[in-house]
Parts: sequence; C-alpha cells; structure tokens
Amino acid sequence: MRARDKAAVSALRATLAALDNAEAVPVGEAETRGPALEQSPVGVGATEAVRRELSEHGVVEIVRAEADERLEAAARLTAPAHADRVARLRAEAAVLLGFLDGHGAP
Repeated sequence: MRARDKAAVSALRATLAALDNAEAVPVGEAETRGPALEQSPVGVGATEAVRRELSEHGVVEIVRAEADERLEAAARLTAPAHADRVARLRAEAAVLLGFLDGHGAP
C-alpha cells in the first residue's frame, strides 16, 4: 500500500488501535492499589502482563465493527457541506471490508 492512500492509512491505523485495545488486559480496582512498597515486585519484566489473544473471529468482528461505524457516521452526515467527509468515511469502510472478503458472512 502506498503512503499516499490516506483513507486506507487512516482506516488501518484506527483499526489496529482498536485491535490493540481489545487485546489489553483489564485492570481490576484491587490491582491498581497494589501491595505495600516493600512488597512490590522488582526486576526486568516484573510488571509485565500477558495480553489477551484474539481469535480470528474476534479480529473479524472488530474490523467489521470499525467499518460499520464509518458507514453509520457517513449515513448521519446528510448536508452537502459534508460530502468530502462522507466520501472519506465510505472509502475507509471499503478498505476495511475489502480485508474481510472471504472471512465469514456479515
């Protein structure tokens, strides 16, 4: 993909961020307080947590949700002044849906 394809770059960056967020480990209230300072873990990797792994189905759902979000936003923008924004949102959705071809029915 060429860097000049702004719609594709924008859609893919946002979708990668959504996937990254979905893989994050939820933090409970008790974990945020932590133990006393003298009981804190030390050393390399002491504060690392294993991230969740998304299934292929989970990834497809997130990509489809990102595309649907763009299509819904484009449908809400009806004023002629928003024509450029609508075109960009539809182009971004088309890029994402293009990646989903062959990965299950909607």
